[in-house]
Amino acid sequence: MAARRIYRGAWIEVSTEEVSLPNGRQVTLDIVRHPGAAAVVPFLSADEVLLIRQYRHAAGGTIYEVPAGKLDAGEDPAECAVRELEEETGYRAGRVEALGWIFTTPGFTDERIYLFAAYELEKTRQRLEDDELIELVPVPLDSALELIWSGELPDAKSSLALLHAARLLGKLA
Repeated sequence: MAARRIYRGAWIEVSTEEVSLPNGRQVTLDIVRHPGAAAVVPFLSADEVLLIRQYRHAAGGTIYEVPAGKLDAGEDPAECAVRELEEETGYRAGRVEALGWIFTTPGFTDERIYLFAAYELEKTRQRLEDDELIELVPVPLDSALELIWSGELPDAKSSLALLHAARLLGKLA
């Protein structure tokens, strides 16, 4: 497999790769290499979660999400989830529970996002980065699920994290 780097940014790399498929066909693919990320559903209580409304330039405005962020080199995904939760919301998790992981868009990137639920939250201090414009939105879990069904929460990682958390709590079959 031959690869040619097209671009290397602060945390992604784009390359064009000559690939041999399982059927023997040779193709050229553009691939975005990503270090991975973690996303976390923060539970304020047994039936209330903390969503964020964050400005996303690429999405064309402000969208609902769960806190999430990129893995640092060698960072454990659970540690990343705890760090991002505190930075973006100002809450520290007493415990986190793994919900699984997803590929975001496997047609062109290897990005993997690890999903978590966070419990026993303790208020600390929000530490936003320069590009983060975040509003905290506490909502009942059922209302968060309704935001998914209505299309008001179109973010895939957040939707899947909330669905996994709801299933874990017996709210979905």
